[in-house]
Amino acid sequence: MASLRDRITKIVTSDTFTKVVTGLILLNALTLGLATNIEAQHAFHGALGHIDNAIIVLFVIEIALRLYAHRWSFFKNGWNVFDFVIISIAMVPASGPFAILRTLRVLRLVRLISDVPRMRRVIDAMLNAIPGMGAIAAVMLILFYVSAVMTTQVFGAAGGQMENFYGTIPKSMWTLFRLMTLDGWYDVARDTMALFPYAWMFFVVFIVVMTFAVLNLFIGIIVDAMNTLHDEEGDSRAHKDHSEEMKLLRKVERDIKQLHEKLDAKPKR
Repeated sequence: MASLRDRITKIVTSDTFTKVVTGLILLNALTLGLATNIEAQHAFHGALGHIDNAIIVLFVIEIALRLYAHRWSFFKNGWNVFDFVIISIAMVPASGPFAILRTLRVLRLVRLISDVPRMRRVIDAMLNAIPGMGAIAAVMLILFYVSAVMTTQVFGAAGGQMENFYGTIPKSMWTLFRLMTLDGWYDVARDTMALFPYAWMFFVVFIVVMTFAVLNLFIGIIVDAMNTLHDEEGDSRAHKDHSEEMKLLRKVERDIKQLHEKLDAKPKR
């Protein structure tokens, strides 16, 4: 049993097994997408359903093999727990209100993040950037609130269309959000400037600060986090290489010392 578990462990940890599972995940995502298209359903004449069921069976076998190989340590990895939950949900009968649960298998695409180093590096950088992004979000919230109070008191008092744009703090913040994302900003600015000609000064300052300055700070923090992560990985590799060199050097020193001891131990003529 121990040798069988060792062989299965070697299989489930191999690159080939990982590539096969990745291929199944991609195929499953494709079939779930095609299942939403009526023309594709008619073209494949029910084959999508059979492929879907076959993939579920293969996923269950995959989880079973990994459970047998790793036993309880399987649940110490968050991604393994994620896979186990998703596959367990996929086994729910596809009928009635539970039918939608089977489509959650498409979430296994997220699993690819842990298998593709470049994708994992991006996610790690985003997670490391969360503290800095939180500080910028707090600054944005303050600026939004200050701007909303100003626009509600100045522009909202005019009534009419201005009531829809700036009648309350929430309405003003939603309008300002549209301005920041440049979604229909021209219509908002045109209607506001029809009653308040000098409102363009506020719009220019707000858009420059919020759109071109604050939002770019988010990008800057993520890029900085990625550079920091890249430098740390470089330092880690350098330390590993240095450790290997030191091990090799110590081994050579031991061999030389043993050689000297052997030469000294030989009887002199």
